[in-house]
Amino acid sequence: MRIAKTAALLALLAIAIVFPLVFSDPTTTSIAVFTLMFAAAASGWNILSGYTGYVALGHAAYFGIGAYALALICAHWNIPGGYMIFLLVPVAGLIAAAFAVPLGWIALRVRRHTFVVITIAMFFIAQLMAYNLRSITNGSTGLNLPIPFDWTGAFFNIPFYYVTLAILLITIAISWWVRNSKFGLGLLAIRDDEDRALGLGVKTGVSKLTAFVISALIVGMVGALWGYFVEAVYPPSAFDATFDVSFALMAFLGGLGTIAGPILGALILEPTYQYFILQFSDPRFSSIYLVIYGALFLVIILLLPQGIIPTLRAYWMKYSARRTQVQQPQDDLVVSAPLKQDVGVEKKEGISS
Repeated sequence: MRIAKTAALLALLAIAIVFPLVFSDPTTTSIAVFTLMFAAAASGWNILSGYTGYVALGHAAYFGIGAYALALICAHWNIPGGYMIFLLVPVAGLIAAAFAVPLGWIALRVRRHTFVVITIAMFFIAQLMAYNLRSITNGSTGLNLPIPFDWTGAFFNIPFYYVTLAILLITIAISWWVRNSKFGLGLLAIRDDEDRALGLGVKTGVSKLTAFVISALIVGMVGALWGYFVEAVYPPSAFDATFDVSFALMAFLGGLGTIAGPILGALILEPTYQYFILQFSDPRFSSIYLVIYGALFLVIILLLPQGIIPTLRAYWMKYSARRTQVQQPQDDLVVSAPLKQDVGVEKKEGISS
């Protein structure tokens, strides 16, 4: 079973590596880049909300901070477009993580619905600051990022694709480590019963804040890469409330608290969203799609509360259990038949003697 799982993962990795080489159409590769970005961001969001149960709806703030941080670094250091900017993406993520330390410390002092409201408020505060700090953010005019003029035609998306794929793989590795470590076990204990976890010796405050910062780091890196890909950042686009809904919806659809769930959700939702954007160029579609997101969220909560992967896993376990119960009586009959024959032989031998 483990060999089959390893082989399947290697096959998926090989498909991801050769995908832009086989499907080189710029539209297709652009959709693939956005899909990988949101898969990484949703997986990073899941490290906090999926493992601790603290559903955050303000991570778009760190997405925007990462995008603006990279734009400001490039502007102040006069960095031209090219591969050099990719090396600055982790720096932008660290800046977003630095903002997440005090903000997370404040937000994580409360629980449940109050935590959700505080994270939403922090997002809108960050968006308003992007509008009003004109000396830094240039206000509603926004900031431009360097354009790599050497990358033309179908090649333009290729570097972004592989860098985004690398960030996604790193995020998966971090998520796997968290899930299978003592630290992750403490996060899952917090999700099940935080007071009991605290009584058992789990440092709940430090653990929650660490998960919050790691999550913001990953989302900030994705935001920086997104800003470089679209070549400009503006307050309404970098700090977009639909991003928060997207992260949560992707994780809930695939399976909250699982490693593969957010990735599966991103593979389903983001290409669908990009397809509708291409089909319906009306700018009003963005607001209509927010309504669709909300309706889809309700459908998932009502029909698939555990997500696709946990639901399929539960069905498979029930099927395996039923199959075992059906085979068990047959095995008992096969074993008991020779025993009855042996008893009859022993009786005959006793009578003859």
